[in-house]
Amino acid sequence: MNTVFTQVKNALGKPYDDLHFLLICFKEVLEENNQQKLVELLPWLNPTVPSDPDLISNEYIHLMSMCFQLLNLVEVNGAVQSRRHKEDEDMAQVNGLWANQFKYLKSRGITEKQILEVLPTVLVEPVLTAHPTEAKRAVVLQEYRKLYLLLVKRENQMYTRIEQAEIRQEIKQILHRLWHVGEIYIEKPRLESELDNILHYLTQVFPGVIMILDKRLRQAWKESGFDPKVLNNSDLLPVLSFGNWVGGDRDGHPLVTPEITRQTLEKLRIHAFYIIKTELKDLAQKLSIYHNISDVSEAFVNRLQQLREELGANAELELEEHAEEIFKAFVLILIQKIPIDLTREFNLSLEDKANSYRSSIDLIADLNLLYQELERCGIAEVAHVDVGRAKRILKIFGFHLAKLDIRQNSAYHDKALNQLITASLGAEKAAQLDESSEARRAFLDQELQINRPFLVKHQNLDAEGQNVIGCLQVVSNHVYRYSPNAFGKIIVSMTRNTEDLLTVYLFLREVGLIVKRDDRLGAVLPVVPLFETIEDLKQSPQILDDYLSQPIVQQSLRLQSWENPSGELIQDVMVGYSDSNKDGGILASSWFLHEAQKELTEIGQKHGVKIRFFHGTGGSISRGAGPSHWFIKTLPYGSINGKFRVTEQGETIERKYANLVNAAYNLELMVSSVTAQTVLHQNTNGQSEEVESLFRRLGDRGRHHYRQLISDPDFISFFSQATPIDVIESSKIGSRPARRTGKRSMEDLRAIPWVFSWSQSRFNITSWYGVGSTLSELKNENPTEYNRLLQFVEYDPFVRYVMTNLDSSLAATDERIMAKYASLVEDQQIRDRIMEVIQNELKLTRSMVADVLKRPINERRINHYYSTILRAEALDNLHDAQVELLQKWREAKKTKSKDEDHYLFALLQCVNAIANALGATG
Repeated sequence: MNTVFTQVKNALGKPYDDLHFLLICFKEVLEENNQQKLVELLPWLNPTVPSDPDLISNEYIHLMSMCFQLLNLVEVNGAVQSRRHKEDEDMAQVNGLWANQFKYLKSRGITEKQILEVLPTVLVEPVLTAHPTEAKRAVVLQEYRKLYLLLVKRENQMYTRIEQAEIRQEIKQILHRLWHVGEIYIEKPRLESELDNILHYLTQVFPGVIMILDKRLRQAWKESGFDPKVLNNSDLLPVLSFGNWVGGDRDGHPLVTPEITRQTLEKLRIHAFYIIKTELKDLAQKLSIYHNISDVSEAFVNRLQQLREELGANAELELEEHAEEIFKAFVLILIQKIPIDLTREFNLSLEDKANSYRSSIDLIADLNLLYQELERCGIAEVAHVDVGRAKRILKIFGFHLAKLDIRQNSAYHDKALNQLITASLGAEKAAQLDESSEARRAFLDQELQINRPFLVKHQNLDAEGQNVIGCLQVVSNHVYRYSPNAFGKIIVSMTRNTEDLLTVYLFLREVGLIVKRDDRLGAVLPVVPLFETIEDLKQSPQILDDYLSQPIVQQSLRLQSWENPSGELIQDVMVGYSDSNKDGGILASSWFLHEAQKELTEIGQKHGVKIRFFHGTGGSISRGAGPSHWFIKTLPYGSINGKFRVTEQGETIERKYANLVNAAYNLELMVSSVTAQTVLHQNTNGQSEEVESLFRRLGDRGRHHYRQLISDPDFISFFSQATPIDVIESSKIGSRPARRTGKRSMEDLRAIPWVFSWSQSRFNITSWYGVGSTLSELKNENPTEYNRLLQFVEYDPFVRYVMTNLDSSLAATDERIMAKYASLVEDQQIRDRIMEVIQNELKLTRSMVADVLKRPINERRINHYYSTILRAEALDNLHDAQVELLQKWREAKKTKSKDEDHYLFALLQCVNAIANALGATG
């Protein structure tokens, strides 16, 4: 029988053979669990359509969820194997990786010297967040990671028939566990468990990935015909760093208390020391080289003597025991200076001693001395590889593991400042500042010339004041006890004006994080705006220009420049892809983000400051997702200067970094693309003015059409009933509330559940609505400009990226399923009217995007096309189940039926299953 599954297998081959193998294993597991009825309902193996009772049963939904997760695993593995096959023929075949980027740069006339000038200045920092877009429990994720590794193990031809049977049995055992383990959160996850999930990647994945990345860079460098000896020095390699929001991001998150922040910092520090300790113990073993103290330089002997004096008997013991292995003894002595209790192997605790290292810089200095000594003694390869590895780990993870960002909303800061001023200067003064923005600005300018706090004690402040000051006091304590390296940025979300940023300086002053140098005041840590809405993006150049003109800001950038290459001044600016999309639609979001970055870069140049953009992207196209090498290619000229920061959220983390091979691929894409684009931006001309002029118009018109829809007085009513937004708001998939303040309004609804709900119901309006009308207008009113667009899509990365993302969104949009969800809207007049508007726009958008891209998706993106139709076949039943369950749950809520919780649990499982099938949530 020529089923869809057979068609896909015939077209794409091995990954779907693997899927068939896993489904047969799963079939056996179900039979062993006496689930014969469900065996007949396995998607892709059986054509049986479930009856209504089966359709909405927890067991059926769980079955479907697992099947989609198995499909995801085989497709990831298939992509990995495909890349390996291509690289075996030619490393440069895989788009976006080092060899491919070097080949492209050489074709543009870029020299080895020009690349080397940029390479060591590159700093890429993925920032891991616990935004509520991962629907699966951590224990379930762990089992799927194990399953993936077994799937990879099956690829190895060395295993005998008996060993292959054992692998198959292990796969079945995992499927048995997954069948019985609940997939979804019944209670909201604790912040501690969210941090533990982040720590898994920081300690179990990324340290191993670093070495894979370095090896691949050196191999690609050599295969590109460049001098391989140049990269022996690990100091010339690009730097990765990692950021973290869990325990620091308190925007609309009341559970992130000052104590949570303190515990987070301590946990990160302990785990950093665990990695360093493990790394140094491994290095010591590799240095079991016969060499005694008489064979080393005077400088090395002097440092050993200093260490002996610092550590006393412990150092003496190592020197006596390893007298003929002086390099091993040296490293074992360095381990003793790590400020952690090394006797408690499984329960490490911080232990600050007088002779402990105060900073990772001091440990790196000792490793540099060891590196030079090994080179002097003719053991250069060991220095380059083994000591170089330890130095890389230290440079990347330091004593902090990941930089913790502190984020809070500007409106929350307003309340905290009001409380602070009321307590110190009186309610009348606070009221004056609230009434007039001019008075507030004058007050800030005056106060920021003085370095004294408003209050000595803050316990009488209300909740907002205590939280803001309490959090920053924890930060201050950590900075002065250890170093500022543990922190990334102080981020002000919903930045509306310069005053929102300057207000934070008053809070920093309150806790001692404003210092005086050269008779001028400056902040120890960077204060960063987050521009999110379209209006804020439009105003952002003016706000930044004003901000960078402030003396305290200029002095702060000078203070913070100590760790920057050549002491350059760097101002971070965060741009939000989620709220700009929710505010203005996909065309407006794409364009105004692009334009803002271009103009902000120019403002930085005006002030002699490099702007480093922090991209607040999510897992869906509506929130800035897409292949990172293509995304980086689209960024405006000058905005990539070797520095790149980006959020990695929820299910995106699992999808990109679940295993070493995939993590290495995704990080290499990011680092190599940032390097290549920086080189190009420094050595080639900028983007065409014609493209910018055209897209400015498209952005404005796209926003107009999108706003027409969401401003309709009946739209919120339609949205509330035609999507599972009420289920998503009731879900337990993250510790953060779905709304910032709990109000039921569009403005207060977070962008993540907004996108999530539209994708679940397959409308996806957030990633295409308004495009059809905009392109049709252009074609009819200005055919010359439209023809230019057709030319741009062939060669301009930004235009191509926007159009390709639109294409992906349309492929995931399904009119039949939209109609099923629309049937839930009780008012027929509202339902029919708004559905007609949406359907007409969808039809027009499909037509216009097809006209622009010319070739259909099944010719241009064959893997994407076949994967989509395979998923669609099985998704129909899940959507039917969700629609039926929504009806029953909403009715049960109205009547206060005892079945309400039962239906909600099934709905939450359904949300998770559909998210698995679509490969994204919000």
